[in-house]
Amino acid sequence: MFTHLVGDRAAALNDVLTQGGFRRSQSIAYRPACEGCKACVSVRICVADFEESRSLRRVKAHNEDIVGQVKPPTPTSEQYSLFRTYVTSRHGTGGMADMSVLDYAMMVEDTHVHTRLVEYRKRGPDSRILGYGTGDLMAVALTDILSDGLSMVYSFYNPLAQDRSLGTYLILDHVTRARQMGLPYVYLGYWVHGSRKMDYKRRFLPQERLSPHGWERIEE
Repeated sequence: MFTHLVGDRAAALNDVLTQGGFRRSQSIAYRPACEGCKACVSVRICVADFEESRSLRRVKAHNEDIVGQVKPPTPTSEQYSLFRTYVTSRHGTGGMADMSVLDYAMMVEDTHVHTRLVEYRKRGPDSRILGYGTGDLMAVALTDILSDGLSMVYSFYNPLAQDRSLGTYLILDHVTRARQMGLPYVYLGYWVHGSRKMDYKRRFLPQERLSPHGWERIEE
């Protein structure tokens, strides 16, 4: 199922649809509707009660030298270069493998809702004052700001920095940002039971998963 997110009410519609299990791709909101299959389950982190496990605290500590800077959804050649490196390394045979620079630009720019990019770089000597890092781009998160949370639309990072667990760190950073903004949820998209690629989402507890009966809280 899908619908277009355009016009003055796009942001409000995106709110409602995300809360109902839809995801956004450019100006389209979509939700899988496969006959006889309900494997794709929407997941959101409960920010107020979220507690970092020991392993998550280690990830956070290991990335204390990184700072994220919020920017408007404007694509750059530096972002695309990192995106290509990430996709080639992680999803070389997937649907995004052939994305051109124009395709990437559309993914970032084609939005009628409240969308921001967060660019992550290493901290510099003046980062605490300026609020942004220096050096090479290490990770990027494309994020929608909803009335009740942050929705992580797409993120990518330097695949060579495997020891940093940057994908996990980006989620932890978004939990912190949502808490600072007074927002109750971080939306992680779909989780499929038994999928090794999506299993990492189970680490962020407590969380809520969308069932036919509504959002159900998961503690462990």
